[in-house]
Amino acid sequence: MADVFSKDKRSEIMAKIRGKDTKIEMVVRKWIFAHGFRYRKNDKRFPGTPDIVLPKYKTVIFINGCFWHGHEHCKLSHMPKSNVEYWEHKISRNIENDIKNQEDIKMMGWNFIIVWECQLKENTEEVLENLIEKIEENKGHKSSRL
Repeated sequence: MADVFSKDKRSEIMAKIRGKDTKIEMVVRKWIFAHGFRYRKNDKRFPGTPDIVLPKYKTVIFINGCFWHGHEHCKLSHMPKSNVEYWEHKISRNIENDIKNQEDIKMMGWNFIIVWECQLKENTEEVLENLIEKIEENKGHKSSRL
């Protein structure tokens, strides 16, 4: 199926997609800051440039968009009808990178938490409360997922 937009229009649309400081990242950052956690954001010293780094807890947080990170069994993670081969390759590469980055973070002796966009949209307060618990739990443990 051909794209409904011209090449220039599609380029303009894609250029507006943010890679950091997204709405869901802002929600998470405000919540954890309000609960006394201090963090660094988008720290390039870590594999995958985590959205949030909590040095005191040796924990990083990835806030993943369901589409971009291929969240399984999620209604927000659908394959576009145009340029399917490109998108399959792009999303599968993102998933491979995510797995490698998580392994590298574990090898560094750090914990990681993944927060998914769909979970945050559906149960914002519950997910954020669980996030606080996971951060505090991680003081002595390795990786977890929400």
